[in-house]
Amino acid sequence: MTAPAKIAPATLAKLAKLGIHHRADLLLHLPLRYEDETRLSPIATVEPGETAQVQGVITHSEIIFKPRRTLVCRLQDNGDELYLRFLNFYPSQTKLLAVDKKIRAIGEVRMGYYGLEMVHPKCRAVGDETQLATSLTPIYPTTAGLSQATLKKLIANALEVVQAPDYLPEKFLNDLHLQGYIESIRLLHTPDMTAAGLADRTHPSWRRIKFDELLAQQLSMRVHHKERSLRIAPALKSKGHYTKALLKALPFKLTRAQQKVFTEISQDLTKPHPMQRLLLGDVGSGKTIVAALAALQAIENGYQVALMAPTEILAEQHYLKLSDWLTPLGIKPVWLSGSLKKKDKRIACEKIASGETMLAIGTHALFQEQVSFYKLGLAIVDEQHKFGVQQRLALHAKGKIEKSVHAEPVDGKTDKKTAEPHQLMMSATPIPRTLAMSYYADLDVSVIDELPPGRTPVITKLVSDSRRCEVFERVRAGCMTGQQAYWVCPLIDESEVLQLQSAQETYQQLCDTFPELRVGLVHGKMDSSEKVSVMAAFKTGQLQLLVATTVIEVGVDVPNASLMVIDHAERMGLAQLHQLRGRVGRGANQSLCILLYQKPLSELARTRLKVIFENTDGFEIAQQDLQLRGPGELLGARQSGVAMLRFADINADEDLLDHARIVADELLRDYPEAARGYLHRWMANKHDYLHV
Repeated sequence: MTAPAKIAPATLAKLAKLGIHHRADLLLHLPLRYEDETRLSPIATVEPGETAQVQGVITHSEIIFKPRRTLVCRLQDNGDELYLRFLNFYPSQTKLLAVDKKIRAIGEVRMGYYGLEMVHPKCRAVGDETQLATSLTPIYPTTAGLSQATLKKLIANALEVVQAPDYLPEKFLNDLHLQGYIESIRLLHTPDMTAAGLADRTHPSWRRIKFDELLAQQLSMRVHHKERSLRIAPALKSKGHYTKALLKALPFKLTRAQQKVFTEISQDLTKPHPMQRLLLGDVGSGKTIVAALAALQAIENGYQVALMAPTEILAEQHYLKLSDWLTPLGIKPVWLSGSLKKKDKRIACEKIASGETMLAIGTHALFQEQVSFYKLGLAIVDEQHKFGVQQRLALHAKGKIEKSVHAEPVDGKTDKKTAEPHQLMMSATPIPRTLAMSYYADLDVSVIDELPPGRTPVITKLVSDSRRCEVFERVRAGCMTGQQAYWVCPLIDESEVLQLQSAQETYQQLCDTFPELRVGLVHGKMDSSEKVSVMAAFKTGQLQLLVATTVIEVGVDVPNASLMVIDHAERMGLAQLHQLRGRVGRGANQSLCILLYQKPLSELARTRLKVIFENTDGFEIAQQDLQLRGPGELLGARQSGVAMLRFADINADEDLLDHARIVADELLRDYPEAARGYLHRWMANKHDYLHV
């Protein structure tokens, strides 16, 4: 067997950026795509948009300086010409591409100023004896300073020296008609020229790797779920005096769905191990009252509750609503946010640390170092996918403070351990089935699948920006008859500054257009008290029209608001459009949402607007959003820390996901060593951070 090649420290640092920390990781650093260097295309036959390999003689080569320094070469083959253009180049390239040099170039063909061209093709000198490649050429994901040649050399060495056992028992290989593991790895790194299905990842070798990845993910989820049952949490018995008092005081009755999910949560809280439950409910389905009832069950048992929301405006809405509900019961929530004055923040922290307050509501300020809970029993995280994994960990860790609490004995054991809080995560973004099976398999999920009575369907209209004056008149007419309206300004290029300018300009324009209306403005840069004041004025009807940025996306409840205009709707995602539309339709009046868009529309924007126009069901919208964007953006994975799938596609590979779920249970039960092998190969510490 070949001896392992020594890897230089500088190269190790670059490999680490790609997530490669061990030699075995190189085996799963699979090609991003393949180039076909097994054949030559005559220049006369190439077409714009195709990737081709051509060969010829350089007949012209020069460096031009306008509009920028560029190396331009003309390649000739049997009288036909193709231009090669390089915006960044080295002296060695100018030497390679000198006049009369015979070269081979591979790249995407496009129509340029002078005719057909390739921009930054891969070039090599050729002689009469130079042979064509005998197999497809893998192209790997890489980072600055790490060449394809270096990666290929390291991977080739790893294929020789790394022991890579197949952890999947033969029974499953046969039942699922899967290829062997190392056989699949070798073919993907060194494909033969006849291997079909490599580019679209439908080849049997790709299917085996995708199945293994999905299986490792399912194993990780199940292990996490099982480990949770071994940890300690306070058993919060359902005593009922606070919850019954609140339900009696409410001006409405819980829906059947709300009653069902609260029963599930309540039963979880009584168990002596930590609840990790995800509460899903479409816009306006009534998740907040369920969270309030869960909080009261903890408070009845003498434990504190923390409710965290991603934005101040949503956290404030929760604070105001829960204060209305709970203050008559003698429970006064404390508000904590980054914008509080130093003195107010100190007072709030003291009340939390001493146990004087049983309910703390706020933003990410709740898990700052200076915040110490006396006896935290339940952490509620709203819009949980908008928080980073380390943020959720930090709030969760607030239950493991020096004033440790002791859970009741489990199975007769009297070991005293520090308890950790129960967790309830809420989301108004419905989760499609495949996403729930893949990324939330370690959580217990409750779904509020009906809306409270009295919610009227919202009519949605698509209106071109060229008809803006008609929209102005519709807003004026609605407000003059006693309705209230929102005018939402877009998030432009994810820039809060530009968003702010857009809102202020729109606010000024609408004030000038409607001198007879009372117009307000709310945006994320306003200080906390000012935002609360504006929202209170709108809720009580002092303001007729509210200009807002997308800070009102979640949590705002004004029953008399029955008209919404979303400006530049083509710039927003499906989930955001659905959330914003859910701010109206909360009262008895027929509600209207106008999606104002600018032409020309991209194909993606056109598709999004069509979906939101044709659908009101949040789960259907989420399913189509998943197909358009993939799970990464839908989950907020850049923030979440969730180990995303590198190779499998939960839409295209749903059959493999179904098989992986079944096999995971059997492996854990009958083949525990194989299960450990999978987790070590694929997860390597990542599973510790899933959905905390």
